[in-house]
Amino acid sequence: MSAIAHTLLNNDYAARCVIDSQALPWQQSPSPLVHRRLLERDGGEVARATSIVRYDAGARFDHHSHGLGEQILVLEGTLSDELGDYPAGTYLQNPPGSGHAPYSIDGCTLFVKLRYLDPADTERVVVNTRTASWFQGMVGGLTVLPLSTFGSRHTAMVRWAPGTYFNPHRHHGGEEILVVEGVFSDEHGHYPAGSWLRSPHGSQHQPYSVEGCLILVTTGHLLNT
Repeated sequence: MSAIAHTLLNNDYAARCVIDSQALPWQQSPSPLVHRRLLERDGGEVARATSIVRYDAGARFDHHSHGLGEQILVLEGTLSDELGDYPAGTYLQNPPGSGHAPYSIDGCTLFVKLRYLDPADTERVVVNTRTASWFQGMVGGLTVLPLSTFGSRHTAMVRWAPGTYFNPHRHHGGEEILVVEGVFSDEHGHYPAGSWLRSPHGSQHQPYSVEGCLILVTTGHLLNT
């Protein structure tokens, strides 16, 4: 078993951060069948953190609570807990103060954010993004699935058809993107599946996708960091 000492990793929220998560090494967790790729972290095992987490078949954690909440997107496989099963494509938000004992019978890979929710945000959210109804976006070629909103924070899935271009815009409260499928681009570069981008409050860009892509987007959540 391996616990993380207090770690400061990519915790300068005023700086733009771009990471290819697939190039990162897997690190052990306190569970021998659970490994993680660290994207950002401020703390030890209890930390404000963003990670890619892999459960091997049969992996499980003891019941534990989330002091400032947990957000999960199931990328592969099926995650389970005492409240249900969450197949690939499921967005799961466990509110501050909630707890569960997660496990995976056959294994799964997750995108996980810890301790980013407002203490007053008490709603539990479970959305199967593969069966939910999506909506037309602000420009042609974009479809959007809102997942969760509280205060200035907005979290959604956005699908870009090939050849879609968006307007230049500024990020009030910052923007964070995980590229789930395809290639997302802007004037700064190209970001294939597995890329994680965090842009600070007040930053701007003009995004597009030549090949098409699917991204998980959160905006407005960095105002109080």
